[in-house]
Amino acid sequence: MQSNPLDVRPHAFRGWFGISRHDITPPVGVYARNWGAAKHDVATSIHRHLTLTALSIASDANNGNPCVLVDADLGWWKTPETFRNFQARLLDELSLSSAQLLFALSHTHAGPPLMEVDPSLPGSEPLQHWMEELYQTTVAAIRQASADRFPGTLDWQVGQCNLASVRDLPDPDVSRQRVICGYNPQLKPDNTLLLGRLTDESSRVRATLVNYACHPTTLAWDNTAISPDYIGAMRETMQSATQAPAMFLLGMCGDLAPRYQYVGDTEVADRHGKHLGHAALAAYYDAEPPHSRLVFEGTVESGAPLAVWKHADNQPSQVLRTHVASVELKIKDWPSAEELERERQACTDRALEERLRRKRDIRRGLGDSATFLLPIYVWRLGDAVLVGSCCEPYSQLQIELRRRFPKHTLLCLNLINGSIGYLPPTEAYNTEVYPVWQTPFDRGSLETTLEAMTEAIRHVLND
Repeated sequence: MQSNPLDVRPHAFRGWFGISRHDITPPVGVYARNWGAAKHDVATSIHRHLTLTALSIASDANNGNPCVLVDADLGWWKTPETFRNFQARLLDELSLSSAQLLFALSHTHAGPPLMEVDPSLPGSEPLQHWMEELYQTTVAAIRQASADRFPGTLDWQVGQCNLASVRDLPDPDVSRQRVICGYNPQLKPDNTLLLGRLTDESSRVRATLVNYACHPTTLAWDNTAISPDYIGAMRETMQSATQAPAMFLLGMCGDLAPRYQYVGDTEVADRHGKHLGHAALAAYYDAEPPHSRLVFEGTVESGAPLAVWKHADNQPSQVLRTHVASVELKIKDWPSAEELERERQACTDRALEERLRRKRDIRRGLGDSATFLLPIYVWRLGDAVLVGSCCEPYSQLQIELRRRFPKHTLLCLNLINGSIGYLPPTEAYNTEVYPVWQTPFDRGSLETTLEAMTEAIRHVLND
């Protein structure tokens, strides 16, 4: 951690790492309907392959049970129970605790949903087979990443990218009195980008990590191809320059998305990905050489007195801590799952029927309780902290967390270890906006989560 302003140390962690990437692309013909406006149910082609990357992290060579971060080109879990079953199998087979595994979704909207088989849906049989293959591939990737480890350093650089825009737009048709999901040119988004660089002892780059908040909703109802959305071209751009795998960690983007989106043209997704990739590369090239820090050496008298800075060896932190906290969130007074199912069956509007299906699935996962105990996951990696949950908070949560912890790099993550609902700010509940309609959580849940995450971060920093 930086203390002397004339000794500029990058936020970094030194430990043992392993990385393994596998293809998880489903077959053409799999059920892949994610949009209420879609006229198709199954995928008809492959735009880019979906991948799953496992990164194992340990504090020393003898740590036989490392932490594992999984980055998967997947959309969302249809119910909390679906992920809980998947997670329970993984933890049992790999002898991991829940605090040691972060399964992060890229949140592509152009892939199959993660769900239990529903024979009434077209393409459900290949979906069932693919879901089991996904589990087996995850096990293989984690085992390989945990077995093939090397000593290295993970350091961080802060950058910016203008891909994301605020997507809460008051309906131009004022008679509707609602907020719609799309580019609002009058509001400024959080454009923070965090770039992680993993290097080995020879200073060779072994991987990069990009943490950025922007919904992957470029491709929408007219798209029938399997695609990682903009993340695929982002990875390709990064990997071409670094010759190392690029991982993606979705930031808190409940209110953020590309300004131009909802298209069927995959070239637009690729253009967005190149935009993010080059922004991440700008941060990559802005970093100091691996394993180094800038130190003020002295003054040289010339035409002006010149401050001379030199590179010196850096000794990064080796602190690795994990913590799972929880916060109790109040659930809205929703109908029961049975009532929502009856309403869905009676619905003749295809888009509304899809909304009701999602709402039913969330209600089933929550049960009839009036509250939900939301898990919060926190890892400390030296001077950096990863924090997130299975929800989709608005970006003001990550802005405020970073304001509260300015001396540390904070990676704020959406959709880790499950997926369940949005966390809009209190004032959003005064409007008719989709994230408020969709979420099962009542007014004030984002603010409650902010305080719980703040305490959880303090725990790993002070423990």
